[in-house]
Amino acid sequence: MHAPMTRAILYGFLGAVGTAIMVGVPTALIPNPVFGRMIPPDEFDYLVFAATVILASALAATYAWPLACPLPERRIAAGSLATFFAVGCPTCNKLVLLLLGSSGAVQWFAPLQPLLGIAGLALLASALIYRLRLLAPFSHSNQPKRAALD
Repeated sequence: MHAPMTRAILYGFLGAVGTAIMVGVPTALIPNPVFGRMIPPDEFDYLVFAATVILASALAATYAWPLACPLPERRIAAGSLATFFAVGCPTCNKLVLLLLGSSGAVQWFAPLQPLLGIAGLALLASALIYRLRLLAPFSHSNQPKRAALD
């Protein structure tokens, strides 16, 4: 197996594990003794969480091929933050409680969480597409050129 492909698998694995821990543990989607939830997660939370881990893994794998180009770091950061808030317990989030109070968190923030999840996933997907487009010339560079058909 080629070195970049081996690195890509390793980076993807580490990206998946890191994202699962960084998002899943504090939001208590991964049960743990440190963090808990006042409002139990629903299926959509787990769906957004799984999609976030998959997209983060794919994004991490693209870093096996270093590129001298601007990276979509803002999209990645915004998408990650949005999905984190989307899957978290609305009444357990200290920032939301500080801004809206407990009733505001349930009444105003909770209904926005699915939209945050969709927006976050869209940002992560667009960053992945951007990275893959930049990598496309490298993936074909070792293949023989085909004659143009007239």
